[in-house]
Amino acid sequence: MRKPGAARLRLALYQILLLLAVFVLWHVLTATQVLPPFFFGRPLLVLERVLDWFVSGTIYRHLWVTLLETVLAFAAGTVLGLGVGLWLGLSPLASSLLDPYIKAANAMPRVILAPIFAVWFGLGIWSKVALGVTLVFFIVFFNVYQGVKEVSPTVLANVRMLGASRGQLLRHVYLPSATSWVFSSLHTSVGMAFVGAVVGEYMGSAAGVGYLILQAEGSFDINTVFAGILVLTLFALLLDTLVSVIEKRLLTWRPQQSETEPL
Repeated sequence: MRKPGAARLRLALYQILLLLAVFVLWHVLTATQVLPPFFFGRPLLVLERVLDWFVSGTIYRHLWVTLLETVLAFAAGTVLGLGVGLWLGLSPLASSLLDPYIKAANAMPRVILAPIFAVWFGLGIWSKVALGVTLVFFIVFFNVYQGVKEVSPTVLANVRMLGASRGQLLRHVYLPSATSWVFSSLHTSVGMAFVGAVVGEYMGSAAGVGYLILQAEGSFDINTVFAGILVLTLFALLLDTLVSVIEKRLLTWRPQQSETEPL
């Protein structure tokens, strides 16, 4: 049997080769005019623009703004979702009363709220944070609500038999159960916070990577648009890697999956 480390290294190499193949194909198709460069850009110019952003340092301020919006939206949406999910999970009357309204709000495409938030909070970071909160909230809320409902009745009966108060039940039974569900959805929650930040910047902003893409689109600079998309993709992968590290540390109780070699 091959060692898991060697298998992961070989997989990473294959992934890098696939990425290089895509860039080479993109370059060939645009250089031979099979794909019009005006619409599809030129990969070498895209990479040159990305390199210039990082060398000159102009991209760092925009990355910081996008990161700040993402973190604030994730934190606020998680706290709100955790609180409301616990409340409705422990209150059948409130849950029954608010059920149709929560379903209606969840079904609404929340991206359409971006212009409203821009009017309410301006073009600064808070309109993007507000949009990100609306995306994160429902993910966390439904996970927490389900986590509260999934608490074993046997566990509750045993804890009550030991004389636990309602506050102790909340702290030692309901809250750990709910937060374990929240930790299991970290990737989705952070991803939605990131999407909310970028979409909000694209709708109207004064800084951020989405703002750079919007400015380039307004001047029909397709190479800069692709450069912004590439930076956003790398940034999203970095966030996902960071979340994976945090998730691995927080969910130490979860059994490790066996290593399987990809087909």
